Amino acid sequence: MRLVLKIFLLASTIASSLLLSTATFAQTPSADTGLLINPAYVKNCAKCHGKTAEGRHFGGPSLISGKTAAASTEDLRNAIANGKGHMPKFAGKLTTEEIDALVRQIQALNKK
Repeated sequence: MRLVLKIFLLASTIASSLLLSTATFAQTPSADTGLLINPAYVKNCAKCHGKTAEGRHFGGPSLISGKTAAASTEDLRNAIANGKGHMPKFAGKLTTEEIDALVRQIQALNKK
């Protein structure tokens, strides 16, 4: 009985550790995980730029384009934070880290 209890406690400790570490990494996705699964993109950007970032008819332009690829890191960050044209500003809705992750992921998408 004691052995079963020890095994159960060990297994639950390991499972808890894995869940907590996964939740921590899920907060700010890296460029490797992709723009299209970033919760900030899905919630705030996909409705205009599309689920595949290729733009939408009567919505936002494609984020996979020569124009986007030519934009500097600061230009992309500024467009997201302060808006541009019909695009609203997201400085109050997204953290600096979320904006930086979006910029890295948009740039990574254009390097493929």
